[in-house]
Amino acid sequence: MALDLPDFPWDQLVPFKQRAAEYEGGIVDLSVGSPVDPTPAVIRRALSDATDAHAYPQVAGTPALRQAIADWYGRRHGVQLTEDQTLPTIGSKEFIAGLALWLGIGPGDTVVFPAAAYPTYELGAALVGATALASDDPAAWPEGTKLVWLNSPGNPDGRVLSIEELRVAVARARALGAVIVGDECYAELGWEAPFDQQPTPTILDPRVVGDSVDGVLSVYSLSKQSNLAGYRAAFVAGDAAVLAEVLAVRKHTGMMPPLPVQQAMIVALEDQTHVQQQKALYRARRGMLRRALEGAGFRVDHSEAGLYLWATRGEPALDTVAWLAERGILVAPGTFYGAAGGEHVRVALTATDERIAAAAQRLTSGRRVASA
Repeated sequence: MALDLPDFPWDQLVPFKQRAAEYEGGIVDLSVGSPVDPTPAVIRRALSDATDAHAYPQVAGTPALRQAIADWYGRRHGVQLTEDQTLPTIGSKEFIAGLALWLGIGPGDTVVFPAAAYPTYELGAALVGATALASDDPAAWPEGTKLVWLNSPGNPDGRVLSIEELRVAVARARALGAVIVGDECYAELGWEAPFDQQPTPTILDPRVVGDSVDGVLSVYSLSKQSNLAGYRAAFVAGDAAVLAEVLAVRKHTGMMPPLPVQQAMIVALEDQTHVQQQKALYRARRGMLRRALEGAGFRVDHSEAGLYLWATRGEPALDTVAWLAERGILVAPGTFYGAAGGEHVRVALTATDERIAAAAQRLTSGRRVASA
């Protein structure tokens, strides 16, 4: 019998994409968050130098990589970890989709995720037949909750959870006996003080977890900060006992990050210069696009970090998608991310300078697709 999976919504955008493509100068596609800038040369060299990879790689990652992950948490977040508290993954999406299965969660259990959320959290619950609950209120998380997902900075809304909000969430998850995971892949892309100069808070911060990371994990991806989406380079850190359970399953299933990618990850984690250079590009694009959206009558909510603007015209999301398509711009409706996004659209910053400038000009001019 086929699994009862959530709908894959992106097919809904096809007619809007076709309409936007009719605009003179072509479509400006701001509907997805896939990086468009080159992978930094220092990382590409590391990958190239490691291409003599004749033996099977380690599922757990090389000791050097696991130490590099631990060192990164120490350097960027002030969190002290050991190698057995880190684990590389083949991108972060597979980990998010698979964790409920690997933890033995199933029917009768509840998986909690944010009200405005990337759909893979709900998918992970569906794969095991668990109850999926979209809720940002820890007090509303029920008995029987076995896994809680937080996402800060959030996708789609760019919301950043404070240390106090993280602390309350962790305390509630622990009271329920649930594993709680912070999906933090945009942590280096904060735009407002103090996070314009440092990462946004991690769930592993001692002010959140106290003197133990029991039951707590942090997931991070290098796709955004380092333009490594095609490398599938990510990792998870935190409770060593939970990671040992996950590692045992991953060994059986052969989920091995390729060795050249592991070597490239080490370099990416050790080099902060390329991260700051990429952030400067996104900052300029964000400023130009936000000014144009607000000038065209949009309100931008949250969006204090990440690679999206969470924008609204106070109307149903698909009406806004249609309005923008008439101006040659494609965005994602907030309804893709749950009922909480009913009047918002997600506008990605992941386009070239030329395409972002084109979108801004179109918003300013108000010119529409020519009638047939």
